[in-house]
Amino acid sequence: MTDRTGVTENPSSDGADAIQEAWARERPGTPVASIGVITRIWWIGRVLDEDRRATMLRLGMDAGTLDLLSTLRRAGPPYRLPPSELARRTLVSPGAVSQRVARSEREGLVRRMRSPEDGRGVLVELTEAGHAEVERTVDDLLTHEEGLLSALTPGQRDQLAGLLRILLADLSAR
Repeated sequence: MTDRTGVTENPSSDGADAIQEAWARERPGTPVASIGVITRIWWIGRVLDEDRRATMLRLGMDAGTLDLLSTLRRAGPPYRLPPSELARRTLVSPGAVSQRVARSEREGLVRRMRSPEDGRGVLVELTEAGHAEVERTVDDLLTHEEGLLSALTPGQRDQLAGLLRILLADLSAR
């Protein structure tokens, strides 16, 4: 039996193997080894995306808000950054940051303030409510996602993270 990602009941073979074998048979000499890696990464990405959406819905948090709150939380005390730095760290446009900040400010999760250094610049600061919300959400989310990796040993996780880091760096440089 095969599910929507091509996974079968036999963990030593899945739909990616069948696709790779079929192309190798039908087009001898065509390089097909990438299928085993890229197809699985694509399928895993879809599964993780669907899972993250469902988990965020269950937690009552949208991805953009979590991204904003998490970025401020990871900045450390006093949990504030200028909007330009938020855009740089979250890899979204300044306009998207502005929308996220406005929405989170209405919800009482962040506040805008003048920079104490020069009084002209604006900083976005995590409120107590925002801090509590990000702590709760991150605890639940990361505990859940830890379970998603339970099929791998800690060593396998480290190895996979290292290999994915290499691949991501190479693909990003193209």
